[in-house]
Amino acid sequence: MPRAGLDAATVAAAGAALADEVGFANLTMGLLAERLGVRTPSLYKHIAGQDDLNRRIAALALDEAAGAIGTAIQGCAGRDALAAAARAFRDYVLAHPGRYAATIPLVADDSLAAAGSRALDAFRAVLRSYPIKPENTDHALRTVRSLLHGFATLQSAGGFQWSADVDESFEWLIDFADRGLRG
Repeated sequence: MPRAGLDAATVAAAGAALADEVGFANLTMGLLAERLGVRTPSLYKHIAGQDDLNRRIAALALDEAAGAIGTAIQGCAGRDALAAAARAFRDYVLAHPGRYAATIPLVADDSLAAAGSRALDAFRAVLRSYPIKPENTDHALRTVRSLLHGFATLQSAGGFQWSADVDESFEWLIDFADRGLRG
């Protein structure tokens, strides 16, 4: 019988929190079981294994990031929406580096489709106020995501050890993207 208080969502949430602490690459079923105070085989009553856990963490991360971005862009358009989305995304990655890492590389399957779609929809909403032809929307989405992902993951990993202020560089990135999208 499954342990009272544990279910798939609770196990995934605990795994996500642990991934943020120890790094996604270091997350194991054994470490998670220890954290939850159960034996490793007990986790298999709730999730199918490490791959299932990883997919659940990725879906959780995508859903949380989409929610943060969606909330941030409410009532905004143009550069203001882009800046709000960019800051929300960056803040999410910096606060949750382990669970965000679960989304990369992301192998899309049905379990992640809804969460991934919601995340992309938040960025599509930002792009609506720019003069982007419909056939170029995917290119614009990839460009914005690449810029934000690259900056946030590099910052999260301590990759900006230069003397220039990181926040100023991020604002420069937002201005750069805004100019390109208005292009």
